[in-house]
Amino acid sequence: MLLLGQGKLRAQASVGYYPWSSLLTVSTNAKNVIWLDTRLQTNSLFSSLSIDLLPMINLKRGEIAQWYIGGGVRLNPLYRIADADADLITVDGYSVNVGVRIAPLPMNRRIMLALELNPYVKDKFDSGVLKSHFGIVYAFGKKKKTNTAPEQPVSP
Repeated sequence: MLLLGQGKLRAQASVGYYPWSSLLTVSTNAKNVIWLDTRLQTNSLFSSLSIDLLPMINLKRGEIAQWYIGGGVRLNPLYRIADADADLITVDGYSVNVGVRIAPLPMNRRIMLALELNPYVKDKFDSGVLKSHFGIVYAFGKKKKTNTAPEQPVSP
């Protein structure tokens, strides 16, 4: 039963990487109206590693482009390495995300470019930054069956 659930999850998930932001992303089925995107900060000190939990809402979906909006919270479960008095899970800040995933290859619509604007504020709302993300995403899914004509025997 557990294996069946994992297969279903894998068939609906997507993974991506935003190289300039050093973010690794794993999403639930982004074709649903509401979906979840989780992001892990890479290339950072262990005490600075953060995880973003971002529920998203699709605004418009087509074959080539998918526009979405969402927002969420950035958590840092390892901050106690640097500060023993910190909460078990530290809230770093909050964000709003507006973006588009573009599937430019007609032969493979699972490979997408992701562009996003991301206003972010610290947990006490005392500072913030407007971030932008550019990356690549791959959406897992079942292969579509193509209708091909049966091979005809060659007559001499």
